[in-house]
Amino acid sequence: MATGAVRLAVSDGTFTIQNNCAVTIWLGVVSNAGIQPLTLDNTMLSTGQTMTVTTPSNWGGRFWGRTGCSRGTDGTFTCAMGDCDGREQCTVGGKPPATLVEFTLSGYANKDFYDVSLVDGYNLPMAVSPDGGGQGRNATDTKSCGAAGCTGDLNRNCPAALQVTGTGNVVGCRSACDAFKEPQYCCTGENALPTTCKPTDYSKAFKQSCPNAYSYAYDDLSSTFTCMGGRYTIVFCPTATDL
Repeated sequence: MATGAVRLAVSDGTFTIQNNCAVTIWLGVVSNAGIQPLTLDNTMLSTGQTMTVTTPSNWGGRFWGRTGCSRGTDGTFTCAMGDCDGREQCTVGGKPPATLVEFTLSGYANKDFYDVSLVDGYNLPMAVSPDGGGQGRNATDTKSCGAAGCTGDLNRNCPAALQVTGTGNVVGCRSACDAFKEPQYCCTGENALPTTCKPTDYSKAFKQSCPNAYSYAYDDLSSTFTCMGGRYTIVFCPTATDL
């Protein structure tokens, strides 16, 4: 097991990242606007490898997996899926489709907010759960310190109009917003409110495959999880037991 870590002067969030996929993954991570960016010692995770990423206590941002990555003779670092503007250290989000794990640490009421999102589409199954069960769990709330994620292979069940293919196989599933750019799918214009932007046949297909993940922009009630403590494990290609 190999370990790569980033250590910052003020650190209170700890993420253990594990690759259970049959392919090598290069971790993508980008901080939210106004939050200190992270620079990783290492981004590559071979099958079975784990790394630890440590962040400030108030960190917010997203993680995703990049695949098919290589470095060009000109120094650019490009990935077939999840590429972030030709850089190994991401300063922008990954190119859709990409499954995301999103975090806000020490948010409202000092809670951590987290989710797995398919709003930017899907490329790899992912799951996230608090280490040791987390802190401040509310036993009556299934979204309190629970496991968020998607263990299903959405590429296999991706609607034909959303499929991204490579080497004869489906390697990604685009969101309907990314594919069609229409307000009812993107929750824009007259559809910019939770009351006017409703699930579509495409987002319902995502939800059926991945019930614990965001399927469209206003899928909050069934997809946002909270906990406390700042210690989480993120798994690429999780099993059902990881949820």
